[in-house]
Amino acid sequence: MAAKEQDEVAAAAAVAGDEADDSLESTGAEQQERKKKKKKPKKKASAARQGGSEADDEGDASPVKGTDAPSAKSSKSSSSAATDPPMDKAQVAAIQARIAQLSMASAANEPTQPAYKFWSTQPVPKFDDEDEAEGPLEEDKEKVRDTPYKLPAGFEWDSLNIDEETQLSELYNLLTENYVEDDDNMFRFDYSRDFLKWALQPPGWKQVWHCAVRGSKKKNLLAFISAIPARMQVRDHSQLMVEINFLCVHKKLRAKRLAPVLIKEITRRVNYERIFQAAYTAGAVLPRPVATCRYWHRSLDPKKLLDIKFSHLPRRMKMSAFIKSYQLPAETATPGLRPMIEADVPSACRLLTKYLEKFLLHPLYDDEEFAHWFLPRDRVINSFVVEDPETKEVTDMLSFYTLPSTIVRHPTHKELKAAYSYYNVATTVPLEDLMQDALILAKQLNFDVFNALDLMENKRFLEDLKFGVGDGNLRYYLYNYRVRASQAEDIGLVLL
Repeated sequence: MAAKEQDEVAAAAAVAGDEADDSLESTGAEQQERKKKKKKPKKKASAARQGGSEADDEGDASPVKGTDAPSAKSSKSSSSAATDPPMDKAQVAAIQARIAQLSMASAANEPTQPAYKFWSTQPVPKFDDEDEAEGPLEEDKEKVRDTPYKLPAGFEWDSLNIDEETQLSELYNLLTENYVEDDDNMFRFDYSRDFLKWALQPPGWKQVWHCAVRGSKKKNLLAFISAIPARMQVRDHSQLMVEINFLCVHKKLRAKRLAPVLIKEITRRVNYERIFQAAYTAGAVLPRPVATCRYWHRSLDPKKLLDIKFSHLPRRMKMSAFIKSYQLPAETATPGLRPMIEADVPSACRLLTKYLEKFLLHPLYDDEEFAHWFLPRDRVINSFVVEDPETKEVTDMLSFYTLPSTIVRHPTHKELKAAYSYYNVATTVPLEDLMQDALILAKQLNFDVFNALDLMENKRFLEDLKFGVGDGNLRYYLYNYRVRASQAEDIGLVLL
């Protein structure tokens, strides 16, 4: 995502029922405008993951992956936190516990407030739900509408063919110019064309799920929303779902009520393929989170981050000392660490599959899917492995994906290059050592900052490797599926 943090969009609405509330038209950008009119203080934030437009009037929820925007499939965290010396464990735990307690208490005490008008009609667990039985909340629909929803006059539906360069460029330009930027208009996500093809064309993708709205006269692309298939393991149950992403409406059309009809249409198209569940993330508190995670940020080029006001120099600290505090070794230390190649796929897939079994919620990959998501692609995804020289089995792996932001109106720097921790497995070396090598590799590839969520086993290395805790939460949700509330370390899923 980009360089400042906002709440991530509640993308699950994209698989909401056909009766989605038409009053839910505001996008994340609209909500930012309302906040500015109220003259609320601006909150600087740093880079984090996922895209879309707000599908609910939930106070702070705004567009991103269907995850943070100029900020992480994500919410982002404060730029100052990204580079300040880390707090001790007791301070971090106390602050996180208090924030979670206050946000959840507020939501639970007002379950019928207008912000939840939409979600109260959907098959999602309620805050006061006493039923702890896990599984789907509603049965699959017998009949799904087979005609598209009606658009306002002057608009028409389309399904983008991103294998056609012109249409891919149309999508790139729509997102670049209208997606998400920070409150100060200093950073704007810059999803590359290659990244978009990677994110939108995994095995099983469908062109009909690249749902677009065009102007009837000029045929120009004005809005977009997407879905991709995903097999998920939820405790002991395997479930086919979708992930919703890139919900975006042209800035000049935010009053045309296109967001709710986009959501209803992608819902119809997904339901038509007999899929009725989804996993999604949001920065906002909605009914009801499976778990709440937080982004952490590790400076790789601290001087540049200061220059672009992504972070600030701590009081009573000299620039030279600040830069020195983030220095890394020039070379990696893990023996045999090398880029992943196609021949590694079966073994690496087995390694990751076995590792993810310990988590409550995690994806299920076959070799074809694993190859798509993990084989290195320039400026998209980097993956490295360690291979046992005797057995030829992959014993360790690390991966991170690329999501830069355009730096707006800076005289020298034009791009903030952010790496996002993806999936990492360490069996022959400590995880902390493997992740230090990840930082070194990212630095060698000229990344400016390395971001990671505190899910899976990431808490083991965040403080020791000088990550700074962010101030934004990323909450994981399941649509039409109940699972008991869990902790960040129970989540084995990273959404783009």
